[in-house]
Amino acid sequence: MPHTYLSICLELNNGNRIGPSKIALLEAIQAKGSIAAAARHLGMSYRRARLSVQQINDALHQPAIAIPRGSTVVTPVGRRVINLYHSIENLARAAAFQELQEIARLTRRRPPDCKKRAR
Repeated sequence: MPHTYLSICLELNNGNRIGPSKIALLEAIQAKGSIAAAARHLGMSYRRARLSVQQINDALHQPAIAIPRGSTVVTPVGRRVINLYHSIENLARAAAFQELQEIARLTRRRPPDCKKRAR
């Protein structure tokens, strides 16, 4: 049975947002070493990835992503944002564990796939 999960979007005091997709992009850039490779890995366009990187960098005092001499790196600030985001997720998930289980019990199960029913 699929589980109910918590998804967090941080609404920053400067009007910007950092949520699961931007964190996934930062992590993919860290793993793949470039915005283009990260975008391919995540199935998003390079343009969307580049704009997201710009939004993240514009939201922070110091950049989360730097592109020195053609390579793309997640800066210490970027790594700190990733770690803080996951810490917030874990704290919220732990605090809401019982409530998430209750919501899951109240949720209707997804109907079976039409292709599977036809057999």
